[in-house]
Amino acid sequence: MSLKIILILLALSGIGGVALGYVLRVLIGLAQRGSVELDTKQKLLQAKEQAAKIMADAEYRSAVIETERLEDIEEREDKVSQREERVATREEFLDARQHDLDEKESDIRAREQEAARLKKEAEELAQKRAKALETASHLSSDKAREELFAEIEEENENAILLRLQKLAANGQERLEEKARDILLSIVHRLGNAVNADVMSLSVVLSSPEVKGKIIGKEGRNIKAFERATGVDVLIDDVPDRITLSSFDPLRRTVAKISLEKLIADGRIQPAKIEEIVEKTQGEVAELIKQKGEEAAYEAGVVGLDPKLIALLGRLHFRTSFGQNTLQHSIEMAHLAGMLATELDADAGVARAGALLHDIGKAVDHEVQGTHVEIGRRILEKFGVDERVIKAMQSHHEEYTYETPESVIVQVADALSAGRPGARRDTVDRYLERLGDLERLAATFEGVEKAYAIAAGREIRVFVNPGKVSDVAMHKLARDIAKRVQDELKYPGEIKVDVIRENRVVEFAR
Repeated sequence: MSLKIILILLALSGIGGVALGYVLRVLIGLAQRGSVELDTKQKLLQAKEQAAKIMADAEYRSAVIETERLEDIEEREDKVSQREERVATREEFLDARQHDLDEKESDIRAREQEAARLKKEAEELAQKRAKALETASHLSSDKAREELFAEIEEENENAILLRLQKLAANGQERLEEKARDILLSIVHRLGNAVNADVMSLSVVLSSPEVKGKIIGKEGRNIKAFERATGVDVLIDDVPDRITLSSFDPLRRTVAKISLEKLIADGRIQPAKIEEIVEKTQGEVAELIKQKGEEAAYEAGVVGLDPKLIALLGRLHFRTSFGQNTLQHSIEMAHLAGMLATELDADAGVARAGALLHDIGKAVDHEVQGTHVEIGRRILEKFGVDERVIKAMQSHHEEYTYETPESVIVQVADALSAGRPGARRDTVDRYLERLGDLERLAATFEGVEKAYAIAAGREIRVFVNPGKVSDVAMHKLARDIAKRVQDELKYPGEIKVDVIRENRVVEFAR
């Protein structure tokens, strides 16, 4: 019995605990909801206050911006009104000026009309006068003019011809005298700075024993030397010297310097030969660069490619009829610069064209073609100014003279190569060249006599007037010049002068 009561009490107490927990939970939920609503109302109130502040601030800023905008508009309106006033004033001024111009234009038109009327009246009077003269002389104006001119020409024909000949002769003399003065002045200003130079191709031996060392056992040393330098070594031509032979001037130079170093060192063997030759090649390459830079600096030519300067330096080892090619080019640059200054041409272009005119000779033994054509290709490759190329390409008349500088370079070449002492030539070769000139000219049909004059610079050809006409003379001169150019070797240029004379002989008895 007591157990049931206890269980009943436990059940009742459990039900009461559950009911109490539910009531407490409800109460707590109500309390929390009230707190959230309160927080929400507070936040809503704060948001309204903040919004009111923002609205007030925005209204204030809007008022300030509106005030500033109105001030800018008023200022702009003031400026616009001032401009409108100035425009109106200017328009009034222009209207007044246009009115004055209209009045002047009307006056000018009136004067033009009056001038046209007077001109017309004058022409009518002139026509009437001409008609009156024609009626009186029974000749038209054209016919009278022709008869007058014919009569004057007939009466003064000899005087006119003599006067024209005199003017032509005087003009030619003045031009030749001026040209002569310019050329003489330039040649004297330059002086004889360049001497003929022939590079030696032989090495002097200090003693006969040295020759044996150079040859070596079974010719071992000399073979190694020829293989390293690419030159032919001639031993027995002259007892006290060795001759070096090669078509390449650089190889000859390297070989000569190397052989001199080997002789001075005394240790002549294949390994030492290769070492000395390789070292000498580097020294010669540096010398080439140095000579090219010195030449460009002395000639006053700047902006050249380093590789082009190296090619220019190779001309130091080239000669033409005993004249050093590089020194010849430098002398030409000075002459061309002075000529260009005297003739108001481009001195810079003339100097550069003269300095580089023989650049093709630096590699003409390696590349096929004339040195002019090779030089053109080299200059085009290195981007040289087209005016410089045109100036250098005509110095042997392979190309036409396109610019004044091209003529100047050709003249400078003739001056440098043709002046006394510039180039060496033996008497035998000189006489042989003169004889070849005369014999070549005499082979043409119609040629009676041919004389080489002016130290071989001119060939004077006398032709039979019955076989060679005036027109054929020009073709004959061109043919002779072409054969001379193709068949003979000579420095500078040769002038071909063809002379045709008609002689009539009568006897008075």
